[in-house]
Parts: sequence; C-alpha cells; structure tokens
Amino acid sequence: MDRISRRNLFGGAGAAMLAPAIATSAPLATRGDRGVGFEGQRCADRGDGTFLNPILAGSYPDPSILRDGEDYYLTFSSFEADPGLMIWHSRDLVNWRPFSVALPAPLGSVFAVDLIKHQGRYYIYIPFIPTAWSTSVRGSAAIYVIHADRIDGPWSAPVDTGIRGYIDPGHAVGEDGRRYLFLSAGHRVTLSNDGLKAVGPVEKVYDGWRYPDDWVVEAYALEGPKIFRRGDYFYLVSAVGGTAGPPTGHMVIAARSRSIHGPWENCPHNPIVRTKSATEAWWSRGHASLVQGPANDWWMVYHGFENGFRTLGRQTLLDRVEWTPDGWFRAVGRDLSRPMAKPRGGRAQPHGLPRSDEFSVSALGTRWTFHAPQKDEAKRAAFGPDGLLLTARGSGPHDGSPLTGGAGDRSYEVQVDVELEGTATGGLLLFLSSRLFLGIAIDGDRMITYGGGGQHHWREKVPPARRMYLRLENREHIVTFHYSLDGKNWIRHGLRLESSGYNLNTSVPGQGESLRPALFASGEGAVRFRNYRYRAI
Repeated sequence: MDRISRRNLFGGAGAAMLAPAIATSAPLATRGDRGVGFEGQRCADRGDGTFLNPILAGSYPDPSILRDGEDYYLTFSSFEADPGLMIWHSRDLVNWRPFSVALPAPLGSVFAVDLIKHQGRYYIYIPFIPTAWSTSVRGSAAIYVIHADRIDGPWSAPVDTGIRGYIDPGHAVGEDGRRYLFLSAGHRVTLSNDGLKAVGPVEKVYDGWRYPDDWVVEAYALEGPKIFRRGDYFYLVSAVGGTAGPPTGHMVIAARSRSIHGPWENCPHNPIVRTKSATEAWWSRGHASLVQGPANDWWMVYHGFENGFRTLGRQTLLDRVEWTPDGWFRAVGRDLSRPMAKPRGGRAQPHGLPRSDEFSVSALGTRWTFHAPQKDEAKRAAFGPDGLLLTARGSGPHDGSPLTGGAGDRSYEVQVDVELEGTATGGLLLFLSSRLFLGIAIDGDRMITYGGGGQHHWREKVPPARRMYLRLENREHIVTFHYSLDGKNWIRHGLRLESSGYNLNTSVPGQGESLRPALFASGEGAVRFRNYRYRAI
C-alpha cells in the first residue's frame, strides 16, 4: 500500500488543517452546555476544564485506543467503507483530530479492530467478513493484520493470520513474553513472535460472567476482549448483552488473573458499566478499553447510543475509572448525562473535522467513504478545481455504492450543487443502508423523491433541469427537502419525512451503522458535485 500523506487527508480549505494537529487550541465557543467546533458541530470540551460526552459525536463504534507516550490514537470499525480505518489523534483524551488512514483498500466488512504497539512497531488486528467481490477469503470471518514502523504509515498490505470463524481480537503479551490474541466467546490463540501468524489451535480460556436471566438484553454475546496489565494482575475487559437490541442490553464486564493463562476471576462489581433504564442519557454502553490519562490516572473508552438518537450510530464515550482497595476498578460517570472534569495534564487541540467540501482535493477516508464498495471503487471519484465528478453506478442508491459523509449533530443541514452528465441520475441522501435511505435526486426530466429505502410515490412538480441545488435539513429526525435552480431562491419540497426509525436496529447487521449524508450517481454517465456545505443547527 502507498503511504497516505497527512497533508492530503482533507480537500479544499481543510487540506492544511492537519499540520497543527497537536497544537494548543484557542478558547472554545460554547453553546448551552458544550463546546462548539467547526461549522457549529458539537464537541465535548466545554472550555472550563470539564467535558460532556460524547468525545466523538456520530458513528464511531468499537473504539480501540492506544497510548504512545504523550500521544493517544483511536480507530474504529469502518465496516464496508472505502477507504477505512481512519486513525484519530489526541493529547488530552477529549479533543481529537483525524491523523491518518490505515486501510486505503477495503478487505470486506471491517469491524472491532485492535490497535496496538509492540517493541516499537504498530499493529492493527482486523476481523472482517468477506464481501462478494473479495477474492482473498471466502466464507466466515477472518482476522488479518497490518503493521507499520510509524503510526502514520506506510502500513503494510494485510497479512492473513490464519484465524477463521472468530472476531474481536485483543492483543496481549504474557508473563512469558509470548504474544496472544484473545477472541470472541472467550477464546484465545498464540501468535508467532512477529505477531503475524496464529501458532497452534484456538482454545477456550474464559467462560465470561453471567447476568441475571431476567435482565432485558439482546443476546449473551461474549465479545470485545481487551487485556491490560496492572501490578500483579492481567485484566480482561469484555462486553456481553449484544450491541444493539434493547437499551439495557450491552454492558462491560471484567475479570483478572495473575497469569495470562488463567484462571480468570470475575469482578465482584460486574457489570462495570450498564444502562439500567431507557430514561438514561446513553444506551447499550459497551466494548470498553482502559487507558491511563496524561496524569497516569485511569479512564475507560467505550461506545453507546444517544437516547432518542440511534440514527447517529454508536458514539464514543469517555468515563473516569477509580480503583478499589481490593484491586478492582469501577466506572465513575454513572449514566454520563452530566459534565465531568477533564483528564489532568494533557494538551488540548482543535477538535473534529470540517465536513463541508469544495472537492478540489480528495478527502476519501476522512470526509467521504464509499458504502459497500466494489474493488477499485475509489476510481469512480475524480476531484478537481471544478468539483467532484462521480461516475455513475447501478440503478439507484440501493446498488450504486453512495459516497457517504458523516454527521454527529442532532440537527443539521447539508446542501450541494448537482449537475448531470450523460443519462445519469444524481442526488443528495440521508443514507443508512442499501435497504433504508431517503432523499431527493434529479434525472434531467424530473425530481425523484426517496423514502424508506426506495422511490417515494410523491411527485414534486419541478421543471426539467440538468443542474440543480439540493438541500436537506434534518431537525431532530424531521427531514425537510429544498431545491433551487440558481442557488439563491430556494423552494421547499412538498413532502417532509420522519427518520428516527432509520437506525442500527432496523438495518441488516453490518450494513447500516448511522444515518449519514450521502451523494450518489446512478445510471449511465456521471454526476458533478460542487460546493458541499454542512451546518449544524
């Protein structure tokens, strides 16, 4: 794989924004009880020494965190996105900036990775489910690994570890110096000294902790093992209860052992984290990793759904940890509905990324990723001074691999200038999956309205046009469409749609993490997009 330059992570005005990624930020603007970032987007830092979750708003599930000296790095499940595995950087655990992209070409549906550093070298262990076009693996889930001498790459081509049928790797080094991967359902396998191959059979080493049978959960689902060492003990942090389903399902549990080989003793305080009621601010909290803060106190990073806003996906949460006299740990934040003191020490930096785009320089992997890509999907997108020329594919959003962006605000507005070439259809969507999306498009003769994952019966009376300005406003799930022929005089579309049901619980697993703005081009020819604008409301 070619190294991806940090200078090229953003197009347009954002291209230079990565250079001061570790600089101290200016005082934050505030709105209500939280800070305000680029384009009015919410950020956790309140500017007064406290923060309010989430630390990353929007779909950032299955966080894997690495402390490397004064620096912290995070990456997340990218599923079928192309490119995938964007790495974020922080020096205070609260303010995060995009840093690099580790997986320019997708393996398949990539999820629940583990980012680690061992003997001066960086590794990302990657479970994935092969897609229809993938030729490297057929059948069940597989685990590959990529590695690099520097966190910003170049990263190696994916290496097959030989592990099949297991997911959620968690890297560990035992007291014997050997390397291991802990896996889903309490399994473990020994790794070669270079960390690139499984050595020996996969073994069952941990039975988990069982919650009372009357707790309302999705499924038992022992997964997400993360291992760290403190004092005389290895600690094994896992998730049970299922990641979606009822709000009270997902939870964090812990076990410990004096040896990497067990036996594992379950924590008497289990579950460490659990949503007890649907009235809480955050639902289905789980998939946790522990990390020491800048002052060497302890913190926990995990994901959860925002109450009433599952459409935003699983967002990244930060919770303080306290150690008990008997050598166990507890989460301090309870339901995370209130601000808490920021980690001591550390240095702040500008948070987040601008989502608006002039398309003059490629921002694939940061602002934009292709959903359910074919091989070499990125070749469809040509960025330049006159915007983005997106080659058409498929017959509509359902099979056209839309170019998806992101959103982390409860209410926001997006707009774009759309111009058709050939007999293509192009438009602006809010896209969850190939089965569930809504939006508007033009085909040169008429406006097409989408809802519920297909063409809506509504027929908007719009004059034929091959160029049109489109706008979507999502105000706490109420979606209003606007369009304009000149970019100045806007007309409200006659139909409004409600989108709260477009979420992970209504999607095919692995295909729909969050409802996000998207551009698509289908049919024959291409669609040119110019001046994409995002604004938090």
